[in-house]
Amino acid sequence: MSTTQIILLALGAVLLFWVVGAYNRMVRMRNEIGNAFAQIDVQLKRRHDLIPNLVEVARKYLEHERETLERVTAARAQVMAATDMVKSHPNQSGPIKSLSLAEGVLGSALGRFQAVVESYPELKADQQMADLREELIHTENKVAFSRQLFNDVTLDYNNAIHQFPTNLLAGLFSFQTAEMLRSTSSEAERAPVKVSF
Repeated sequence: MSTTQIILLALGAVLLFWVVGAYNRMVRMRNEIGNAFAQIDVQLKRRHDLIPNLVEVARKYLEHERETLERVTAARAQVMAATDMVKSHPNQSGPIKSLSLAEGVLGSALGRFQAVVESYPELKADQQMADLREELIHTENKVAFSRQLFNDVTLDYNNAIHQFPTNLLAGLFSFQTAEMLRSTSSEAERAPVKVSF
């Protein structure tokens, strides 16, 4: 074997090891997106389990506020359906967008619910309601942290598949850009809050 053949063989081996390493890295990062969503799913499940308890405790106080309670329940069901879609396809943008929209609807419904609760002193003073609200606040914080982790992992993956030279492999092996979770869906939601006294 000549020196040239040995050098070409060594370069070929180095290139092969790089291709295998880069491919495995992209697969690992894509799988981390699924894992990060699974962490969100755990917190969403916890929140979804709390919501019926909140509604049930509030129901006895809010007989004439049935529309608010029904909105929260319907929004919860919508988020649960969207979450199930994302579970099976955490890297696809359609299910992620659906979940983001459904989360916005649920957040709005829960905001209205909290405002109603504030206007009923006896409900606000109910210990079971106070405990459930506190648990919901903690869960919302965990959901926010899990979303941030999901978006960080998604950013790392998207950077890896778009940077040269791994973008060549990503295109060859059909690695697709992953969608990030968004908490807002319109410019109106991003506008600064106006406060007036």
